[in-house]
Amino acid sequence: MALSFAKSTFLSNPTLYFPKNGIRGFGLLLPFSSFSTSSALPKRRQTVVSALELGGVKISKDEIVRDDPTNNIPDTIFAKLGMQLHRRNQHPLGILKNAIYDYFDTNYPDKFDKFDDLCPIVSIRQNFDEVLVPADHVSRSYNDTYYVDSQTVLRCHTSAHQAELLRNGHTHFLVTGDVYRRDSIDATHYPVFHQMEGVRVFAPNDWEGSGTDATSHAAEDLKKCLEGLARHLFGGVEMRWVDTYFPFTNPSFELEIYFQVYYILLFPFIPLLSRC
Repeated sequence: MALSFAKSTFLSNPTLYFPKNGIRGFGLLLPFSSFSTSSALPKRRQTVVSALELGGVKISKDEIVRDDPTNNIPDTIFAKLGMQLHRRNQHPLGILKNAIYDYFDTNYPDKFDKFDDLCPIVSIRQNFDEVLVPADHVSRSYNDTYYVDSQTVLRCHTSAHQAELLRNGHTHFLVTGDVYRRDSIDATHYPVFHQMEGVRVFAPNDWEGSGTDATSHAAEDLKKCLEGLARHLFGGVEMRWVDTYFPFTNPSFELEIYFQVYYILLFPFIPLLSRC
C-alpha cells in the first residue's frame, strides 16, 4: 500500500508575511474574523457562550476551561471554538474551501470524501502518537499545545483525524478544520488558524504496470494533483518542487510558487508517506 498526503495551511493574517530569514512561508492568508478590521467599524465585544456543539457533540465551557493544573485553555480560546468560519460559504475561508472542492470534484469525481465538521477536541494519541510525533517532541509541551487535561488536547493539525478515518475505511478524503497552537500573537502568528489536507491510498494495481515502484508512482501522482490545484487557484504561475525533510514522513516535498521576485511556499507541508 502507498499513501500520499498533502496539507495546506490557511493562516489568520490578512497579508503575506516575510520572516527575517527571507520569505519562507505563504499561506492563503485570511483574517480570522468574518468582519473587516477597519478602524472605521465599531469594536465588537465577543460573547463567550457556556456551551457548544462540536462535531455533533454538545460540550459545556466547564468541560474545556477548568481549574485544573493540566488545563491551559483560556476563555479567549474557548470563544473561538465552534465559530467554524470554514463552513460559512460567504467567508473567505469558505470560498477557498469550496474552490478546492471544485477542483477535486472536477478532476477526481466521486473519489474524495469531505470532512469539515470533525470535533477539534482530540486525544493525545490522535494528535501525536498516531501521526508519529516522537514522545520527546517539543510540540507535546504545555507551552506549545492547548491541553484540556493530560490526555486530551485541542488539535494542533487536521492530521489528528487521519488514522481514525483510515480505520473507518476511507481511502480518499479531504479534511478541513480550525486548529490551535499556543503561539504568541504577532505579525506572523496567531493561536488559531485553519488547515485542509488530502489523503489518498494507492493499491498495487494503481502502480503495477507503470514501470515505477509504489513510492515513485504516488509521489508523481501527488505532484501532478497539487500542481493542478495551484493553477486552479492562482492561474498560470511559475512553480517548483523542493525536497525537504520531516521526521514523520519520507520522502517529503514542498511546492513553491514564484511571486514578484521570490519563490514562496504555497503548501507548507507536502509530505508523502509510503507503506508497502
